[in-house]
Amino acid sequence: MEYPIRPALARAVPVLPTGPDWKFEIKVDGHRMILRRTGDGVVLYSRTGRVITSHWMDLAVPAMQLPPGVTLDGEAVIWRDGHLDFAAVQARAASSLERARALAARLPASYVAWDVLAHPDHGDVAARPYTERRALLEDVLQGVGPPLQPVLATSDRTTALQWYGTLQAQGVEGIVAKPGRSRYPFGSRSVWRKIRHADTADAAVVGFVGPRRWPRRLALVPAGEDRPRLSAPLDAALAGRLGVLLADAPATGEQYTGAGEAYTGLVTQLVVEVLAGTGRHGTLTVVRAR
Repeated sequence: MEYPIRPALARAVPVLPTGPDWKFEIKVDGHRMILRRTGDGVVLYSRTGRVITSHWMDLAVPAMQLPPGVTLDGEAVIWRDGHLDFAAVQARAASSLERARALAARLPASYVAWDVLAHPDHGDVAARPYTERRALLEDVLQGVGPPLQPVLATSDRTTALQWYGTLQAQGVEGIVAKPGRSRYPFGSRSVWRKIRHADTADAAVVGFVGPRRWPRRLALVPAGEDRPRLSAPLDAALAGRLGVLLADAPATGEQYTGAGEAYTGLVTQLVVEVLAGTGRHGTLTVVRAR
């Protein structure tokens, strides 16, 4: 298996699928992270493949308890006052290394793992069925304990719907459904399904309007479209976080949307979430960076 990998994604659906082969997991609100235990250390990757170990040393250090050869897929989360705090996760991910260390000391992170892609005794296990991988995940995390733990999962659809209805206040944003016989779907949305309380869609960032470090709007190409459009005005806090993520992206000069609106083009792999229903015929309201 080559690193960085292309993490699997889930397709939004209005209701959970039915049938005996579906397995269900809670969807937590955090920062997607691939955790790889090598022969002499731990490497953490973001969804886009960036090495982010230095910003999350409070996860890398306890991950040294894992046997070399383990690769996990999961989410970095931060608990605050009994609920998951996504803003704290974003602040850590977008901060300088010095500030990330200070934030880690004040609000340590946890790692919620939902898949194992490599196992020291079995090698690359991504092609094995989900049910086998889930058993291996529980096995490899047994005895490690917090801040590393497997995601809450069930085979019972009724239980999953109860979680969906009762755990939102704790920061559980939805449920992910996975076929029990399925292999790990690298880079694909075709296999996993998700329902969320406030669903979103992905859009690629191709530029900005205003100051780079404090953009007023983003130029976006939503999934399924091929032309850039400008987002709705960004709120101040979100603009500041996005400005940090755009700081080092190469600029391509002034560009234009299909409506003739000007923006400064960028070469970047940054993806943001926009509210569902704000796509082709509506305003693109940015929720957060992926």
